[in-house]
Amino acid sequence: MDIKLIITLLIALAIIGGLAFYAGRLLFRLRKQEQQRLDNIQQRIARITQSIQTISMAVEQQQCNLSEGCIRLCNLLAGLPIANPPNYAELYPSVHELHNKVANLPTHDARKLLTPSERRGQDMQREEDEALLESKILLEVGQLKLFTISYGKLRI
Repeated sequence: MDIKLIITLLIALAIIGGLAFYAGRLLFRLRKQEQQRLDNIQQRIARITQSIQTISMAVEQQQCNLSEGCIRLCNLLAGLPIANPPNYAELYPSVHELHNKVANLPTHDARKLLTPSERRGQDMQREEDEALLESKILLEVGQLKLFTISYGKLRI
């Protein structure tokens, strides 16, 4: 063979080898990055699950009022990063019902702008709603105390 052809082939092989090595490094980094992302999602699910269990226990032990607990629980359930989540409103209807009734009530500065009679009226309505749903909510938070989620259902 001609020396120029051999040198050209060696250069081509070196270039192809270099590109293959670079592509391999990129694939390795991509896999590592994807695994880290999945680990972060699993950690988030674990934190949310623990929060759901803790809030459920606090509601059950009356350390947290029903309205606040229901709002927190519904927001946590909605925030779980899983694919095809179950219909939590069907699984925990009373928790969601109270959440829907109180979620739009004004809080903090907006509540301060209400007249005292408006605040009393809202408080009375909220307390009435809580009283009507309390026994059902307590049953549901008893189930939520044991809440777990499968990592096989990660939202990707």
